[in-house]
Amino acid sequence: MSNNQEQGTAKQEPALSGEQLNAAIKWDDKGLVPAIVQDAASKEVLMMAYMNQESLKLTVESGETWFWSRSRSELWHKGATSGHIQKVKALKYDCDGDTLLVLVDQTGPACHTGAYSCFSNNVEVKGQALQPSGAAAGKDRFSILSSLEGVIAKRDAERPEGAYTTYLFEKGIDKILKKVGEETAEVIIAAKNRDNDELRYEASDLLFHLMVLLREAKLPLDDLMQELDRRHHSNK
Repeated sequence: MSNNQEQGTAKQEPALSGEQLNAAIKWDDKGLVPAIVQDAASKEVLMMAYMNQESLKLTVESGETWFWSRSRSELWHKGATSGHIQKVKALKYDCDGDTLLVLVDQTGPACHTGAYSCFSNNVEVKGQALQPSGAAAGKDRFSILSSLEGVIAKRDAERPEGAYTTYLFEKGIDKILKKVGEETAEVIIAAKNRDNDELRYEASDLLFHLMVLLREAKLPLDDLMQELDRRHHSNK
């Protein structure tokens, strides 16, 4: 049996019961545990809040995030008033059991300020000046795709007025698909013309609109990379 077949038939660990999960978590002296919330598609860290046993139970049972407000001493359902709910895609805890990681599909901004992420304030760190992205950085030639995925996710959440990406999201799936189709045709024409400058420009447009489509579908770019990797290894 190949490694791929072995991986495909590997048994999944059984889900923990509520009691087992509570026992696995190291609750602090107030009965709380920090929960880091991450966008399942863009991988952007959106916020950090606290859960107690009841909010964790509600999160697991409802499939949406619930937290414990330390300032109000009450449970709160994320997005209950704003509509910016978080659909849970995965829930994990770390090796020490003292931190939760919640991967979500975020509707709208995660931050009460209207920002996509609560972590939008940058701090200058000595020796860590901003570097050019992509190939110019001389490190990861595909890093611009990760950056672009984050920007598109931010536009989807915040919908800044006048931004082209906002226009696409507000027009909806039909408009996005129309643009993907148009840009595909432009790529074909550029390739037929044997014009690499034109092809580079049009292919970049197509890639951008395809990434907008992926965001609209809540399909992470990581999933495409995993699919390509699976095909690559299965064809060896």
